[in-house]
Amino acid sequence: MKRVTGIGGIFFQANDPAALAAWYQRHLGIDVQPWGGAAFDWTDPKGTTAWSVFAADSDQFAPSRAPFMINYRVDNLAALLQALRDEGCNVLDRTNDGEYGKFGWVIDPEGNKVELWEPPA
Repeated sequence: MKRVTGIGGIFFQANDPAALAAWYQRHLGIDVQPWGGAAFDWTDPKGTTAWSVFAADSDQFAPSRAPFMINYRVDNLAALLQALRDEGCNVLDRTNDGEYGKFGWVIDPEGNKVELWEPPA
């Protein structure tokens, strides 16, 4: 019997849940529903959600102090990062382009580092 088949959800706390949900809706285009969340179906394009555990002393989530980071799949990383900058968001200057695709980061209003990922073609 296969036990785990994928990531079923990502949940986190916020000081102002409504304001943070509105930020994610406005700047990242997440379709936040009246119940306070969103559902993602990975069928078009077909894709994968990664799951990984990092050491407590890892700097992977810096400058955030949160013990998590969420990775969102995007179609055009460069265009989105520029739009976020134009909207006054805290976009980190560093990006990464490698074998697994392109990565960029933005800090949400609660100080959480959000990873944006454009998969390879």
